Amino acid sequence: MYESYFGLAGKPFQLNPDPSFFFGSKGHNRAFAYLQYGLYQGEGFIVITGEVGAGKTTIVRSVLQQLDSSKVVAAQIVSTQLDADDMLRAVGVAFGLPVRAVPKAMLLASIEAFLCQVASEQRRALLIVDEAQNLTQRAVEELRMLSNFQLGQQALLQSFLVGQPELRTIMQSPRMQQLRQRVIASYHLGPLDASETQAYIEHRLRHVGWNNDPAFAPDSFPLIHTLSGGVPRRINTLCNRLMLAAFLGEKHEIQAGDVQAISKEMRDELGGVDAHAVLTSVEGSSGAAGAADPETQELAYRKLEERLVRVERTVGATVDLLQSILHPDKSKANTITPTRTP
Repeated sequence: MYESYFGLAGKPFQLNPDPSFFFGSKGHNRAFAYLQYGLYQGEGFIVITGEVGAGKTTIVRSVLQQLDSSKVVAAQIVSTQLDADDMLRAVGVAFGLPVRAVPKAMLLASIEAFLCQVASEQRRALLIVDEAQNLTQRAVEELRMLSNFQLGQQALLQSFLVGQPELRTIMQSPRMQQLRQRVIASYHLGPLDASETQAYIEHRLRHVGWNNDPAFAPDSFPLIHTLSGGVPRRINTLCNRLMLAAFLGEKHEIQAGDVQAISKEMRDELGGVDAHAVLTSVEGSSGAAGAADPETQELAYRKLEERLVRVERTVGATVDLLQSILHPDKSKANTITPTRTP
C-alpha cells in the first residue's frame, strides 16, 4: 500500500518469515552456524530456542535454502500437541510415506526402510520439528527412538528441534536425560540489541530499494528498540505501522514523536490493553514488579498483531478508494489495487 509512495520494490516489514530478508545479527549468525555444524555432523539433535518472533523459522529456512537436495532429504513438521503415534504419522507424511490405516509396527518399518533407501543413495535424511515445545513426552521419546535407526555405523536420521523457551525447560526434565545425550548442539536466540535493531530496520528497508524515504530520525531507533524489546517480529509490526502512518500523513520523515503516537494508537486499538507493556516484555524482565506472566503477554501480543492486520486492510482499502476518487488520473498511473477486508 505505501510501497509505491516511498518508491519501494516490496513490503519491507512483512510478518511472514522470508529467508531473503535474513539479517545476520550476532545471535542469528551463531544460531545459523550451529545448524550448519549439525548438518556437518549428520547425526543427533540440534536444539534452537527463542521467543515468539525472534527469527527462528527464518534461520531454518535460510539453512534449507542452502541445502543440496542431491545430498540431503529434508522434511519439516509443525508440532501441535502431537502424541507418540501422531508424531510417527506426521513424520511419515513429511517424507511422503503412506500412513493411513497403517499399524504402528508397519509404520516404523516403512520409515526405517525409507531412511535406509535414502542412505543407500548416498544421501542423508533431515527432520525439522518446529514449535517443538508442544510435543508430549511420548512424542519426544518416539523421535529419540527414530534417531536409533542406523545402517552400519551411519545414523539414518538427524533432527532439528526448534521451539519457544519452554522447550529448554522440557529438555532439562530428568525424563529427557536420554534425549539430552543425543543433543550435539543447542542455542537460545535472544533479542537484538539497540544497534542491531537500527541495522535490522535499515537492512530490511534497503532490501526493497529504500533511498532514505522515509528518513528515520536518529532518536526514533532507540525508542523502537525499547518498545519492541528487540524482537524482530515486533519490530516489523511497529515499523510497518510507522510506514503506514507516514504514508497516510504524506510525510517523509519518521521521528520519535511518531513512534510514541503509534504506540498509543496501538494501545487504543486493543481497547485499552497496554501495548507499550506488551511490547516491552523482553527476556529477563519477568522479575519486574507488576509484570504480566509470559503467556498473558504473548496472548495479548498475538491479539494485537491480528487486530493490526485487520485495521491495516481496512485503512488500505479506504485510502485507495479515496485516492481513486480524489485523484483518478494519479490512481490509474500508479495502478494501485485496493486491498479488500475479508
